[in-house]
Amino acid sequence: MLRSLHIENIAVVERADVQFREGLNVLTGETGAGKSIIIDALYAVTGGRTSRELVRTGADRALAAAVFDADAAMDWCGENGVEPEDGTLIVQRTVSADGKGGCRVNGVPVTAAQLRALGALLVDIHGQNDGRQLLDESRHLAYLDAFAGDGAAMDAYRRAYGAWQDNEKQIRRLSLDDESRRRLAESLAYRVQELEKAQLKAGEEAQLEERSALLRNGEKLREAAEGAFTALYGDEQSAVDLTGSARGWLSRAKGWSQDLAEADRLLEEAQALLQDAAEHVRDVQDSLDFSPEEFDRVESRLAQLRRLEKKFSVADEAELIQLYEQSAARLAEIEDGDDMLQDLIRRRAGLEKDCRAAAAVLTKERAAAGKALAQRVERELKELSMPSVRFVTELTAVTAPPGFGPAGADEVRFLMSANAGQEPGRIARIASGGELSRIMLALKTVFGQNDPVPTAVFDEIDTGVSGVAASRVGEKLALTGMHRQVLCVSHLAQIAAMADSQYLIEKSERGGRTYTTVTELDRPGRAREIARLTGGDNITQTTTASAQEQLAAADAWKEKQH
Repeated sequence: MLRSLHIENIAVVERADVQFREGLNVLTGETGAGKSIIIDALYAVTGGRTSRELVRTGADRALAAAVFDADAAMDWCGENGVEPEDGTLIVQRTVSADGKGGCRVNGVPVTAAQLRALGALLVDIHGQNDGRQLLDESRHLAYLDAFAGDGAAMDAYRRAYGAWQDNEKQIRRLSLDDESRRRLAESLAYRVQELEKAQLKAGEEAQLEERSALLRNGEKLREAAEGAFTALYGDEQSAVDLTGSARGWLSRAKGWSQDLAEADRLLEEAQALLQDAAEHVRDVQDSLDFSPEEFDRVESRLAQLRRLEKKFSVADEAELIQLYEQSAARLAEIEDGDDMLQDLIRRRAGLEKDCRAAAAVLTKERAAAGKALAQRVERELKELSMPSVRFVTELTAVTAPPGFGPAGADEVRFLMSANAGQEPGRIARIASGGELSRIMLALKTVFGQNDPVPTAVFDEIDTGVSGVAASRVGEKLALTGMHRQVLCVSHLAQIAAMADSQYLIEKSERGGRTYTTVTELDRPGRAREIARLTGGDNITQTTTASAQEQLAAADAWKEKQH
């Protein structure tokens, strides 16, 4: 779960520290006070997109840091070289005024992509965009498949579809008209002939470059080798002769001094090494037999290879060889294209049959899951003061040829009827704003019952909800909070009363600048804030007493659930 959140210089928040608790945590405050900034900071610290606009005016950088329990992310920690400290993760995200940023987990630098992967394990943020996603019918299939859970049927279908798709790609490659095939074959034949004539060899270019360097510096090499050989062996005062002379002097005296005997032994080794070095230099001298013809031959071959590399836009002769092999294979494919094409077309029917069989299994599972999802969502919505609701998962067959696609042979739409006697219709046409919020909450509740992510965040899930429906939403959030940590931004007293912990977000002005503060409320503070949510600025003994009654009723309701 999320233990704490530290914010510096994000929007109107100069500095804030929030300690979150288990259960339902509700953030309240006046519109525009900065409640959503807390969610924005949490979104940033779990890998969401950021920009320089996040940085408070006049500040050099913005910082969001959060402390999480590490239990849900132990595998991620092992894969990314992060060691939890006392079972916790300290996640930091900075954004500078020039738009640059950095991410760290327990002091270890990580990329934004790594942080997103970690964030997905720790926090599930449901924003106002989720409602719009629910209206997007292209997403309904993914919702249903997420509810169905077991991916075995989908995996089997994807294998069948992948085989069919590969076959179709090959058919398209070979299904050229005669003129296109002729032109492509001529182009490939010319390329193959030119590369074949070049007699390419892997590693040849590097060898030629090395030989070219030797040939260009031949005279200097000869001069150096000759001078070295003369100094070592070819002169009366050579190193070998001088070493032999020194040994002659030592041989007269080594019988009288053990130290001189050791010096003689060392000179003997040195003389042998000098002779070996001289012989090696002489061998090199003998090999330095360069001719202008060889230099011309090497340079000509290098020029040929580089011309081919430039012509075909490749880096070296290894890629030229690869291009030759690919071109030759493609040319053979075209020349034998008719036979291959007929074979692929014969295979097509069997592969389509496999796809339809795998899709039928998937359709059957989706139909069963659709009924179960509808029943679960209806039950949730009835608990959210929508007693006459009907929720339908409609499956229809894909009509576009060949009758199946990447996700199977089904198209899925969620339909609903909010009132008795009304036929189910598209959610976008039927649901009001408040109903849409409750449908989203119902779906999230259904999907979240098996969700391993320990913290759920709801940003204004109560949009368009009031009265009894608001009370039911509060109860649903409180129930969810009994199984996982929940953070919720709300304007409703009914939801705030259900909180296990409540935080007041307040905005003020000092010295011509705007500041936002976050305060965890005690019981009297909660009563005052709930009274404000109910009656606005007109907080009286009556509204305060009513708020205390709401808190007491919420406590009694939660007690019954345990």
